[in-house]
Amino acid sequence: MEEDSVKIRKYSGELVDFDIEKLKRSLRKSKVTEALIEQIANEIDGSLYEGMTTKQIYSAAYKMLKSNKSGCASLYKLKKAIMELGPSGFPFEKFVAAIIEAEGFKTEVGVFVQGHCVMHEVDVVATNKVKQYMVECKYHNTQGRVNDVKIPLYIQSRFVDINTHYKHINGHQALFQEGWVYTNTRFSSDAIDYGRCMGLKLVSWDYPKGKSLIDKIEQFKLYPITTLVSLSKNDKIKLLESGVVLCKELWANPDVLMEAHIDRKKHNQILSNCHELCKV
Repeated sequence: MEEDSVKIRKYSGELVDFDIEKLKRSLRKSKVTEALIEQIANEIDGSLYEGMTTKQIYSAAYKMLKSNKSGCASLYKLKKAIMELGPSGFPFEKFVAAIIEAEGFKTEVGVFVQGHCVMHEVDVVATNKVKQYMVECKYHNTQGRVNDVKIPLYIQSRFVDINTHYKHINGHQALFQEGWVYTNTRFSSDAIDYGRCMGLKLVSWDYPKGKSLIDKIEQFKLYPITTLVSLSKNDKIKLLESGVVLCKELWANPDVLMEAHIDRKKHNQILSNCHELCKV
């Protein structure tokens, strides 16, 4: 008789069967060797118990990765690292702007734009030779948050209000040709359906396939400094307050470590960790 699967508890509180292949897939995304994947998977499988949380499993895998290879550990904690960008959400807006710039746009963050009814603060305005985009960022610092249909409904209403104002001014020309919404978590199926119907582009952690937030991060090597296992929580706060969001920024301007009063003994390790993440 086959042994029953161990039930683990997701962030939402739901109990599900533990899937060891899902754990292995998440480790492969972090560029972990197959030998280390098998070692970690076997250790976690052997220590499972009924009701163990996905957070506890993640923490155990991360601890094992960190003791073996810091670069892999940094990649494995990427989703959590983005949630560590700060309570205000502004570093996330800068992070999204950097991704959009890597796609060939010029960007401005935190732009006030007059609408037909009210003034709006647009998180990111992105411009290329053909179009201008209104980009809104929905940042969450906890797991399991889903952006329901109210989010794209609200963003679309702002998009319409701004474009109505500009069409009244010049007779036909809208200020923004497309609206976008970026989030570091997920969208509900209704939110995705509404976005498709209205032509509002949605980008979440894993949507759309091939062009999701994680896909873009990996494509352009745009990892936030919060991924660096060589930085303490206090170090990350200091760097974010200095306006440094990306590992690439830190790698290009290492003097910022001195300016942010990061312990000199850690500089080489931090920069080595940056290089490992940013190298093509």
